[in-house]
Amino acid sequence: MNLENQTALITGSSGGIGEDFAVAFAKRKANLVLVARREDKLAQLRTRLLESHPGLTIDIITADLSVPGSAAELATKVGSLGRRIDILVNNAGVGLHGDFVTQGVAENSAQIQLNCVTLVELTGLFLPAMTKAGRGLVINVASTAAFQPTPGMAVYGATKAFVLSFTEALWQETKSTGVRVFALCPGATETEFFARTGEEFLTSGRQTSQQVVANAMAAIDKSTPTVISGLRNALLANGYRVAPRRVLLQVAQHIMKAE
Repeated sequence: MNLENQTALITGSSGGIGEDFAVAFAKRKANLVLVARREDKLAQLRTRLLESHPGLTIDIITADLSVPGSAAELATKVGSLGRRIDILVNNAGVGLHGDFVTQGVAENSAQIQLNCVTLVELTGLFLPAMTKAGRGLVINVASTAAFQPTPGMAVYGATKAFVLSFTEALWQETKSTGVRVFALCPGATETEFFARTGEEFLTSGRQTSQQVVANAMAAIDKSTPTVISGLRNALLANGYRVAPRRVLLQVAQHIMKAE
């Protein structure tokens, strides 16, 4: 897929996987709309990318996508910039760690809003124009947590299972339109995600965000609804499909325990 002069909107692009997506698309000469809550981080990334790729157009938009209505507001801002979005990377997400009964209702609602509702709304706002044009790319970042229940991160795992199911259905619906849609499923990745939970868990076998993005970029020209990053993660995800449910839940709970 030729990405030159196309425009990629990347949510959660102030660090980790989102930042590395920005770097990867810039190398492929795509223009960028970078979205996150931290304006200072976005500005630093924009400056760094323009130093390496001075011919690109890179806009930054600060937004808290866990707020209801934020997707429509973001689309309005993109429209005011006069940008047509050819590539959408729904990367922004959050996870709460701990037993469900210890977590706040408002925090879990915000988690569902960010991980699911805003993702669906942004896809609904930008995908129709792609199908009409007969080209485009949508990458929804799910997780290997999507393949089994995750005691200790019950809501997070459920949101990622939703993202996986939603995206695979879109892959089938759009595969004859010229638009490429797939779910990216990283396992544990060295990003700020774990720091935000306030606890240490899943410390072994983590990939770097660069590895995850490299696997995603390699899959752009392939026709598959799901990209699982890393052989170990792929083996585990496929193993979860055949394991007895009771055993699976016990193993998952053990894996998710804080160290």
